[in-house]
Amino acid sequence: MQTHWSNPSVVEWCQYLLDSYTHWIKLELIKRTGTPLQQTEQLFNSAFVVASHGTEDDPILNYGNQEALNLWMMNWQQFTQTPSRLTAEPPNREERSRMLEQAKTQGYISDYRGIRISSTGKRFLVEQATIWNIHRPDGTTIGQGATFSSWKHLD
Repeated sequence: MQTHWSNPSVVEWCQYLLDSYTHWIKLELIKRTGTPLQQTEQLFNSAFVVASHGTEDDPILNYGNQEALNLWMMNWQQFTQTPSRLTAEPPNREERSRMLEQAKTQGYISDYRGIRISSTGKRFLVEQATIWNIHRPDGTTIGQGATFSSWKHLD
């Protein structure tokens, strides 16, 4: 049985995500050993959150590792059909939008902090998040990624 993370398009996306992280942050997000498929599996099963969205006018989440799926309380299908803005409550969306714009302009931002909300309404504070632009080898921007390992449930 094929898992969603082993889909060739997801494996390709994860390579762009990992390569772009290294480009901007000058560190590896995970230890890059083995095949792209093995790296994708490692990323999916990492103990920290990794999520990303594309470049649509209202960006849709297109990747979440298991930690992200758990935190937002969604399965892969739900997560990858969710507009990215819905990960924040309406009062926090303007601040979130400014942060994404700043990352788009600078290439990345680190040490981001903000309140997010799960699909069931549970609120949590994200701390020390890194957000970066994801691009193809030719430099075309194709999305933004986020990673963090620190969060606190608020409810």
